[in-house]
Amino acid sequence: MDAPIAQDAQAAPKLVVHHLNNSRSQRILWLLEELEVPYELKKYQRTAEMMAPAELKTVNPLGNAPVITDDGFNLAESGAIVEYIIQKYGNGRAQPPASGKIDDLYFIHYSEASLMPILVNKLIFGIIPERAPFFLRPILRSVFNSVSAKMLDPRLKIHAEMVEAHLAKNERQFFAGGEEPTAADFMMIFCLEAWSTRGDIGPKTKAYVERIHARPAYQRGLKKGGEYAYAKLA
Repeated sequence: MDAPIAQDAQAAPKLVVHHLNNSRSQRILWLLEELEVPYELKKYQRTAEMMAPAELKTVNPLGNAPVITDDGFNLAESGAIVEYIIQKYGNGRAQPPASGKIDDLYFIHYSEASLMPILVNKLIFGIIPERAPFFLRPILRSVFNSVSAKMLDPRLKIHAEMVEAHLAKNERQFFAGGEEPTAADFMMIFCLEAWSTRGDIGPKTKAYVERIHARPAYQRGLKKGGEYAYAKLA
């Protein structure tokens, strides 16, 4: 996605992060802090209905976050942003070891293509009954809880077991098995954070999330980003 914008390059840092509270854009702040890349932070606040504000459409026609502005263009989509930043600003960092390249590639795409759609469906199934007319809520809760139990929970159990088994390999600290986080970690963290607040994750997966949250770079990003439901300042 490439949309020209009017910007005085001398008046602000080159890279701007358009950050929405309680959203995927938190992973971008962690990435930039890990790589020690200077950036300007422009914050957007969700509405009372937990929707993104209309102003985000000025940088992304879809109105979604995250979005970055760099070199006169806007770029959306977490995966694209993560890969772009690592390629342009990584200076050799956030690279998987040779033995972990396939794992890195797989989990970059698995995060949003396979895992996140199920988690989003589970979230939506919980929201719909609460936003329905009062007299319909008990019926809809029963219906959506039943659908979730039959269609989503069994799938999430399989995913939980797969992620847990992967992290158990050689007591991995990161998804690609190296000495530092890579694109796979920056993509997976939001999924696992959101999941941990709504369902059961394995002990090694929980320890992984806690380990990431304890990293100084993550804490710096959290402090700068502000309100975030899935992690706390140390």
